[in-house]
Amino acid sequence: MPIDFANAQSTDTKTIPVIDVSGAISGDGINGVADAIYAAAINHGFFYISNHGIESALMEQAFAVAKAFFELPESEKQAVAVDKNQRGWLAQGMSRLQGSKTHDLKEVFFWGAHTAADDADVLAGKPLCAVNQWPKDFPRLYADLIPYYDAVCQVARRVMAAVAVSLDQPANFFDEVYAKPLARGQMVYYPASTARDEAEARFGVAPHTDFGVLTVLMQDSSGGLQVRAKSGDWIEAPPIPGTLVCNIGDLLARWSNKRFASTVHRVINRTSHARYSIPVFFDPHTDTVIDPVDLGISADNSLFDPVRTGEYIMERNTKSFAQYKK
Repeated sequence: MPIDFANAQSTDTKTIPVIDVSGAISGDGINGVADAIYAAAINHGFFYISNHGIESALMEQAFAVAKAFFELPESEKQAVAVDKNQRGWLAQGMSRLQGSKTHDLKEVFFWGAHTAADDADVLAGKPLCAVNQWPKDFPRLYADLIPYYDAVCQVARRVMAAVAVSLDQPANFFDEVYAKPLARGQMVYYPASTARDEAEARFGVAPHTDFGVLTVLMQDSSGGLQVRAKSGDWIEAPPIPGTLVCNIGDLLARWSNKRFASTVHRVINRTSHARYSIPVFFDPHTDTVIDPVDLGISADNSLFDPVRTGEYIMERNTKSFAQYKK
């Protein structure tokens, strides 16, 4: 491989901005947060959020239980092997993003919003609506992870309120479609990349855009997240203590009629130790129709046909994960 494989430039807060979202959390300063998000979303598609109000203890607890889960024997993880509803444990080698040269170097545990077996959307077989798989012999996973997940979802709701204002809509514009969100979460374990991995052009996650609306990511201190700037250069998105990384997904880029950028990014773990991250893909109800007309774009100027959230994401999943190919 070329010696510059997966190299990226260092960055600063002018390249990927840090946005204080306390005004959106409280509601008292949402317009200022909206302006900052709009500038970040059109120019970068990525931004950090600070002063989000999530306690550091919850963040540390989530990382600790993720590490403990991935250290379990494979037989225990296999008991909650990932299903076609995208719930459970995905082994290494099962994720290969569309267009990549090889599989991703990672393991993942997937879960979604709290959903009962008799839920109407589950019974109807709607895309991505399913009962979570929690390991019975490791109850700590649910107990220690869900408090963080619930806190992130609350923050994401306020970020989406600011997104609405940034697009000249009322702050409650998205409330109805997020009354029962998909809100899919992942715990991700990235082993250290080896020379063989690099020779095979293997990333922790190959270059891609996220499929949904808004991603809220907690990354550990390892680094390795890289973003492709408008110039085409790859830049680092290093961990900043106490912050979360937000990025715009394909569905929000569509919804905004390409005013917002869904930016290509990738991960490579070049440390000598494991890397962990916990993204939450904060997407609306599976039946939500994504149509730029709803955000003030005329039908003549709309660049996209309407699509349904769950169907769109599910189509992308089937091209990226091995359990759909069996």
